This record gives sequence, structure tokens and C-alpha cells, in this order.
Amino acid sequence: MAVIHPVVLCGGSGTRLWPRSRKQKPKPFLPLVGEQTLFEATLGRCANDSRFADPVIVTGAAHLDHVREQTRAFPGAAVIVEPEAKNTAAAIGLAAARLPEDAIMLVCPSDHHIADPGAFREAACAAASLAEQDWLVTFGITPTAPETGYGYILGGEPIEGGFAVQKFVEKPDLATAQAFLANGNYSWNGGIFAFRAGAFLAELAEHRPQLAEAVREAVAKGRAEGACFHPDPVAFSRIEAESVDYAVMEATTRAAMVPAAMGWSDIGNWQALRDAREADEDGNRTRGDVELIDCRNVLAETDGPRISVIGLEDIAIVVDGDEVLVTSMAGAQKVGKLSGAVSQ
Repeated sequence: MAVIHPVVLCGGSGTRLWPRSRKQKPKPFLPLVGEQTLFEATLGRCANDSRFADPVIVTGAAHLDHVREQTRAFPGAAVIVEPEAKNTAAAIGLAAARLPEDAIMLVCPSDHHIADPGAFREAACAAASLAEQDWLVTFGITPTAPETGYGYILGGEPIEGGFAVQKFVEKPDLATAQAFLANGNYSWNGGIFAFRAGAFLAELAEHRPQLAEAVREAVAKGRAEGACFHPDPVAFSRIEAESVDYAVMEATTRAAMVPAAMGWSDIGNWQALRDAREADEDGNRTRGDVELIDCRNVLAETDGPRISVIGLEDIAIVVDGDEVLVTSMAGAQKVGKLSGAVSQ
């Protein structure tokens, strides 16, 4: 098997875990689960393993200082600095154009939590084997609940180490998600991919030729500065922002899926973060000066003032500086709509 090149997508607006996560320091750069930041943990999953090359990180100028600070333990990391945010198709295209055509890319968001890194690496190797055969591979996360916040993948014909993708499905309503879970052939779409760089660029050129051409020109006219590469901003500005799912994965006839049961979470809201942390006997998770009495499944954390809670269930209370958030877990998906999160 060829060496695998991790490509880490690093950015974010910092709204869904407000007020702990902010625009100037979004969740990849925070130690939300354990002592490492989510970004550091992402890099660490592929480190010190001969099957993986040094990572390629795609980020924006606004987050470059955080990236530099948190890659000190990874001196071989290369950084592509996007002139502006153009969604995942363009970000992955930049990395593919900077790698040799035969390089096997492993595209990883930098803000996910994976409880079982060993299972992640084994799934990555299975995906890489399919990518060598010019499949465009996505990780199919084994679902544990009828989640309505994730897209789904329906597996089709079995292939070596995985399945051909029969179809991608948008975020469902609850009844549909329950039916998917009962069916057993649906997986969550976790946004982790593997493909040969040349094969990805060929598919991008077929389905989004203008985007592909702009990426190629941005790289051809870009400039290197130490470990950083700066694509040409004029060429890059012509790109229409689009996700890799829409631009390539849902259009290609070569989409494949590798099943992955690895304790994955996108840490997409406070409920997801609560569930990713270790709980006490009542299901509570606390950080900082917190006292709970007769509470269950509460997440409470503070960087200063004491939090005292009595008799509540399934809520999050977060104190960060001069901001305080109180939400039910059912309402956690709406945190990004708060004026404080939007105007940060």
C-alpha cells in the first residue's frame, strides 16, 4: 500500500459552540475533549506511523497563527493558506494540486473527535487500498442513533474492503432517520475521504471544470513562503464556493464507502460535546467551579464564576469571560443563531 498523505481542513466560524468557541478561535483550536485541541488530536492520529506521510494543512490567514502554534510538534507539516474561504471542494482541490498525482490523500476535518484512533487508522488503510484503484472513498460512520443532524450514505454493491455508494441522502427528519437505523445499510456521512490526487482532480474537472481550472491556476501562480504555500488570490477569487459532497462525491460514478466504527463525533453542538466527554454516575459533565445537586445529563463549565445548579436535566450551562449560555440539549442546534454568536 502506498503511503497516505493526511490533508487536514482547518477553519470554522466558531458559532455552534459559542461562547467557548469564537470566530477568532473556533473549536478546532480548543481542548474540548481531553488535554489536546481537536486539531492537535487530528494531527496526532496519523503521527509516528510509517503508513502516513507528514500532513498537509489547508487553512485561512485568520487561523494561521493558531496553526503555527499547534503544529510545533509536527515540524514536517506543510500549510496551504487559502486567500478566502471557498468551502471544501476548493480546499481539497488545492491540496490535490500540490501533491503528486499518485499520492493517496486522506482528507480529515480538524474539528472532529474520534475515540478509537486505532480503528480510524485501520479504516484509513482500507480506504487507501480502494483509492489506489481510483475509487473516491468516504468513511461511512456506523450510526448509533437516529440522528437528524447528519447526512447519510446508503451502501450498495460490496467491493474489497467496503461498498460502492448507492446514494447520498440529505439530513433526514426523525421518522426517516429511524427507518435508516432499522434498515442497517445506512451510515452517517462523516466528511472524511480518501482518493488519489490525480483521480480527484480528474473528477473535479469533469463535474466542475471552472472550479478545477481556477484551482490549477491558483496553484500555478501561487508562491511558497517557508512551510506555507499561498495560492494566487485573483485566480482563487473566481471559484464558486461548493462542498466536495455536491461538487464531486454525489456526481461521480466511482464513490465508495468504508465502514468505520471508531467513536466518531463532529462535536457539532453542546449536546454532542457532552456526549463525547466522560460522565459521572448521573451523566453529568463539569469543568471549572461547578456544583450540581439532583441533576442528570447536565454539561456545566466555567472559566471563572461559580455555577450552581439544582434539579435540572439535559441542559448546558457555559460561562466564558463575560458571556453566559444556558440551553436545553434539545435547543443546542440553535446556538449559532444567537446574536452573540453571530456578531462575535
